[in-house]
Amino acid sequence: MIYELRHVTTYGYSRSVPFARCVLRLLPRSGPGQEVKKSELLITPRPAERSDAICFFGNRTTSITITKPHRELKVEMRARIEVHRPTPPHPALTRSWEEVARLALSSASLAPDSPAHHLYPSRLVPHVPAVIDYAHASFAPGRPVLEAATALMARIRGDFAYDPEATEVTTPLAEAFAARHGVCQDFAHIMIAGLRGIGLPAAYVSGYIRTIPPPGQKRLEGADASHAWVMLWCGPETGWVGLDPTNDLIVADDHIVTAFGRDYADVAPLDGVVIGAGTQKVGVAVDVVPIG
Repeated sequence: MIYELRHVTTYGYSRSVPFARCVLRLLPRSGPGQEVKKSELLITPRPAERSDAICFFGNRTTSITITKPHRELKVEMRARIEVHRPTPPHPALTRSWEEVARLALSSASLAPDSPAHHLYPSRLVPHVPAVIDYAHASFAPGRPVLEAATALMARIRGDFAYDPEATEVTTPLAEAFAARHGVCQDFAHIMIAGLRGIGLPAAYVSGYIRTIPPPGQKRLEGADASHAWVMLWCGPETGWVGLDPTNDLIVADDHIVTAFGRDYADVAPLDGVVIGAGTQKVGVAVDVVPIG
């Protein structure tokens, strides 16, 4: 499947901003099952400085400095991406979750895709006993790891309400879990916390899902903005498998990966420093359109 992707973020300021320095993580990455055919960032006002790099986890970053006074910052990302993900194994045919946990803990690799980086609490995914207890209910002794993880994913989809007004980017994981509502970021963090709490490597993925569903299928939650889901390491043979708890889906060709990390802090689309006074408003528009 080939997609045309457009993501526009607009920051409006009540007073003129004389200086801004930001890091953008908006350009999608190529990787297993996904190839970026072309991509570009259009930034207004034009940055005085810009540098592009690849971070440790292989994500594309763009650092900008804007020195022209402005009341609006507009960042538009355009890309064409081909997605053709391999079919994961049947969940019941994967290794037991205890065996995967042992293999992950004994991994000697420190490569960017090593499970070792995703076993422990991180800045936005702390150790929360209630979340770990919740996850444990899906992981009976000896159960295949992907079978158990998809069961956990289905429970999250059933037990939690998708509500864009319920949480903010800064809402703690434990608070979203206790309230049983939130958005894709919250559900991904909750699932990651549960998986890591029982010893399984789980990573956070930012990206998109197609805006227009195939004929006869319902529209997916999160299609109007950037999306987030989980990657679970299922052992050396299977590797990483994407799981979308917001929609109870094993990730396939409807999902487009932008960045991969330990939690949202590693993949935030835009962060940095703005010098100014007053308030700001943020507008986001996303289109993910299949073209062939």
